Amino acid sequence: MGHRNYLIEGVSGTGKTSVCRELQLRGHHAVNGDTELAYQGDPVTGEPTAGARHEHHVWRVDRVEALVADRSRPVTYFCGGSRNHSRFLHLFDGVFVLDVDTDTLNRRLTARPADEFGGTEEQRRFVAELHRTRRDLPATGIVIDATAPLEHVVDEILRLVG
Repeated sequence: MGHRNYLIEGVSGTGKTSVCRELQLRGHHAVNGDTELAYQGDPVTGEPTAGARHEHHVWRVDRVEALVADRSRPVTYFCGGSRNHSRFLHLFDGVFVLDVDTDTLNRRLTARPADEFGGTEEQRRFVAELHRTRRDLPATGIVIDATAPLEHVVDEILRLVG
């Protein structure tokens, strides 16, 4: 089997980080894009920007390209969200979009500490709007019901990847 790459996306609170950790625990190569690839930059030009703004949460395209080009692993999972995914979406063999119902999303975000994105009331309202509109998500992708237990969510992704 050749080297394959998959993006796992979703709004804040849908479980991207948890899925990434679970994939890693199961021995899969999974990259947490929100911590390993992200920076604050212009989504079009990639130029760094000052301050922390949702619309400037982008990934280093050169790092994504390098990881995709690395043929030392059969599959790499990229987990997280970025406002510049249109610049590298074509590199992936598939996209999974984690989705939850509104009650689950609110419950998960309410449990977050205030210093984590989605942990304040204003941020929760913003995430709820993103969830409703799907504004920042890839237009195509296989929707995964992430209200299921984490183990089932990861099992489903692995089943679909084959």
